[in-house]
Amino acid sequence: MAIVAIVAGVLFGAGGLLALYRIIRGPSVLDRVIASDVLVATVICALGAEMALNRHVDTLPVLLVLALFAVLGSLSVARFLSVRERS
Repeated sequence: MAIVAIVAGVLFGAGGLLALYRIIRGPSVLDRVIASDVLVATVICALGAEMALNRHVDTLPVLLVLALFAVLGSLSVARFLSVRERS
């Protein structure tokens, strides 16, 4: 079980680093928004895996707040970009 946890941690870390790279180097705003969504999804999955491994639900409110911020952030950027394109 420890090997699975280590492999999952490495993969989550690699995904997070790649998303951070795309946030920094993204050629457009949409690339950065998608990368930030990927980063938040990676953090949510990592917290969920930690909850499953340690068999607790203490960080469940954190997962819900992160999911809410991810959805609201994506919707607000999409709305901002659609209004900006009309102008």
